[in-house]
Amino acid sequence: MAQLYFYYSSMNAGKSTHLLQSSYNYNECGLRTVLYTAQIDDRYSQGKVSSRLGIDADAHLFNLQTDLLSEVKMMQAQSPIACVLIDEAQFLTKNQVKQLTDIVDALHIPVLAYGIRTDFLGQTFSGSAALLAWADKLVELKTICHCGRKANFVIRLNSDGNAATAGEQVEVGGNERYQALCRKHFKSKLPLQ
Repeated sequence: MAQLYFYYSSMNAGKSTHLLQSSYNYNECGLRTVLYTAQIDDRYSQGKVSSRLGIDADAHLFNLQTDLLSEVKMMQAQSPIACVLIDEAQFLTKNQVKQLTDIVDALHIPVLAYGIRTDFLGQTFSGSAALLAWADKLVELKTICHCGRKANFVIRLNSDGNAATAGEQVEVGGNERYQALCRKHFKSKLPLQ
């Protein structure tokens, strides 16, 4: 039975690596997968899901206007799809998450979505909030803070190397701009209000 999975974590927990491994497992069995990644994420190269381990795979791009259900229906009509995998799922809209539920429920294709749960201020991304509400299965991928505790938050570093306390929710960057922290260290760097 097809289901919608949401694999979530802070940065540097291996979400893209896990996605690529899952796709590889399907492909090794002769099953076709369709990968998507956010058009806004241009850290590596457009149209690729890339892991910090140095592996990557071609992917379709999505933005706020992408109709995922229509695109997957068209691809499914050409050749059977065994699984749809979404990287950077926090950038999905609520409507796109509902489209993912339609892919699962109407097309009977499993969907594996990977994303960050909260932004640099500890606020939930709208795509992540919708996935937390609508996914059949929630799976937390874990990474660690510099202290060794589980890191479940991310801070954005400003030009001085301190925690940014304001700014747009979406600002793409890697380790040079963001740091994964446990709740204790997140609160010490960015007091909750």
